[in-house]
Amino acid sequence: MAYVESLLHKCTSLLHIQQLHAHLLTTGFFHFYPSRSKFLDFCATSSLGGLPYAAAVFRVLPLPLTNDWNAIIRGHAQSDHPINAVTCYLSMLRAPCKPDALTCSFFLKACARALARIESFQMHAQVLRSGFDADVLLQTTLLDAHAKCGDLDTACKLFDGMSKRDIASWNALISGLAQGNRPYEALKLFNRMMEGYDDGRGIMMPNEVTVLGALSACSQLGAIKEGDKVYDYIRKSFLDENVIVCNAAIDMYAKCGVVEKAYSVFEGMRCSRSVITWNTMIMGFAMDGNGLKALELFNRMARGGLGPMPDGVTYLAALCSCNHAGMVDEGVRLFELMEKHDISRNVKHYGSVVDLLGRAGRLDEAYKIIESMPMSPDPVLWQTLLGASKTYGNVEMAEQASRKLVEMGSNTCGDFVLLSNVYAARQRWTDVGRVREAMKTKDIKKVPGFSYIEMNGVIFQFFNGDKSHPKWREIYRKLEEINSKIREFGYEPETSCVLHDIGYEEKENALSYHSEKLALAFGLVSSDDRSPININKNLRICGDCHVVIKLVSKLYCREIIVRDRTRFHRFKDGSCSCRDYW
Repeated sequence: MAYVESLLHKCTSLLHIQQLHAHLLTTGFFHFYPSRSKFLDFCATSSLGGLPYAAAVFRVLPLPLTNDWNAIIRGHAQSDHPINAVTCYLSMLRAPCKPDALTCSFFLKACARALARIESFQMHAQVLRSGFDADVLLQTTLLDAHAKCGDLDTACKLFDGMSKRDIASWNALISGLAQGNRPYEALKLFNRMMEGYDDGRGIMMPNEVTVLGALSACSQLGAIKEGDKVYDYIRKSFLDENVIVCNAAIDMYAKCGVVEKAYSVFEGMRCSRSVITWNTMIMGFAMDGNGLKALELFNRMARGGLGPMPDGVTYLAALCSCNHAGMVDEGVRLFELMEKHDISRNVKHYGSVVDLLGRAGRLDEAYKIIESMPMSPDPVLWQTLLGASKTYGNVEMAEQASRKLVEMGSNTCGDFVLLSNVYAARQRWTDVGRVREAMKTKDIKKVPGFSYIEMNGVIFQFFNGDKSHPKWREIYRKLEEINSKIREFGYEPETSCVLHDIGYEEKENALSYHSEKLALAFGLVSSDDRSPININKNLRICGDCHVVIKLVSKLYCREIIVRDRTRFHRFKDGSCSCRDYW
């Protein structure tokens, strides 16, 4: 056995593997089962391209044993086509030998990678029938498979029912919840770990993988105070010596709207910065609307030295910073510079320039850029042009972009709403009705808007017209107070894009209780310390809410940060960092 292992480690090419196979057959070592399984396992999982060869060898075995099957299933599970492991496992069930705990573990990893939910349930049943449910590693793999397949309820039940847990069990569920649109629950579980939760099944302290899941949850929720707690733990535990953890912390702070803290992490890193570190920080400044700082960092990186040089993602981040800061000439220069430095342009780079020109009202130039692309434009490009057409009231260009989207089969709610809003702004109600009728015919429904706000470490969610919060009456009274104050400054509700077939008063009511306004009112009711109010919204902020929040920032002397679907809006002293274009 040791002899075979020694020879395997000397293999540096597929030819060496083939020569070793011939040698083992000649000497008879291949018929010694442990040696054969070790050979198959090495071939199937090495980086020498041996999986097809291992599979071919396996197919001619007269009576493969469990370890032989495990080697091939494991190899397929780690390959680019993990679904082949599922097929292999099903074939094994019809063979004389039976799966063991390792077989189940490799199969579940394949399910998780291939997102094969049905197979995960079949394996779950197989695990119970085979009596492997007491195996912590196998249970954790099963939990991870369910979480990655989107079945978080089953994953939670598995976690709660485990007699013993290891750090991987906690990490699998925290990551699954964070990535599966249940970030609040991910943070609750993380806090249980932080508090040294002990129910007799093992106390675990967070490691690098754990904090990555927690940081992801904070990013989604815009939960800055929770993010501070996670990062404080990272520093005290010296986990910030890991560049991946630092990158995630920078990303979290940037997505929570506190780019200053993101930059503090960037400058204070105790490990070497990767190209991802620079890209994340530049994109953070871009999303914050600080184009000058983003370009300063880009130029610092481009000057070279000991650090990495800009890549295609770096240029994209810099282009985005020009977009959000309205730096048109700088953005066009960067786009041209890419060709000079032999950086290949992709659809996103073209999209960023189209957005840049569209923001500046240069719609004809933006259209020409799309037409000149060496690759086919994706729907996002035409959606970008449609959005710019809506901003500048260019009906003809909006119709042209809309036609292209229809030709591409795009049925996104936002496409129809934007075109409808273009017509509504021109009071072309017949066309508005036609667009909305098309939405009904295609069964396209508007995505409900909702907003998150963190207060005293607790995350609160509001929907449009929400009255579920215990303080809803107080919140609505605060909205009435806001409405009264801003009207004194000449505020008039922006009702032009609301359905035309209802009265003016109803239009006002439809606008008055948008989720971001409810979150804002709750923030004012719940805090009086003049600290910034952070709101996270799933859709783009509407024009009326944008006007209202600008006025509130001035009248109530509060900085308000709204992160919508596309960018950050930093409201202060009656103005917004987006310069009223988003």
